[in-house]
Parts: sequence; structure tokens; C-alpha cells
Amino acid sequence: MEQDGLDHEEVRIESDDEKSRMIRELCDSKAEEFRLLGYDRVSGEDVWSCVSDKYAKLGEPPLHKMVNDILSLKVTSLMNWMTLSVYKGAQF
Repeated sequence: MEQDGLDHEEVRIESDDEKSRMIRELCDSKAEEFRLLGYDRVSGEDVWSCVSDKYAKLGEPPLHKMVNDILSLKVTSLMNWMTLSVYKGAQF
């Protein structure tokens, strides 16, 4: 597909397993970014739990929205979410 003089490749997701794997890898990568900033105990699961918490009420958004939510997650947002989750009874 070519638009505005740029060559774009379409990304096709073959299955839900592949989509889950891609999301998991992205969350792990974001968690690694936070670990490099000194937040040693952050996991990919923590990142996904934080990002997907808002999807519980609204339903699962399109893939591009999930990717954007993961990549744009700030450590302060994650820490605020984790703190509130602890008050609600979650354990990390």
C-alpha cells in the first residue's frame, strides 16, 4: 500500500494466539524499560493489567489502540494504578 509517497506494509494477525504473543512481548518490553529506570519489580503482566484495566468496562479496543496504550504508558500511571490495586486487595 502506498500513500503520500510512503511505502506501508500491512500487518496481518493470523490468530488470537499470535495477537496475544505480540501484546505479551510488547508489555515485557515496556516492563524492561521501567526496570532500566530503576523499577526492578515491574513485570509485563503488571503493565498489561494496568493497561487492560480500563478495557474491562468498555470492551477490548482495536489492536492499534492497545499498542498505543502500552507504548505511551508512563511509570507514574503504572505506580498509581499499582497503589490503588494494593488498596483494593491485589498483591504484586
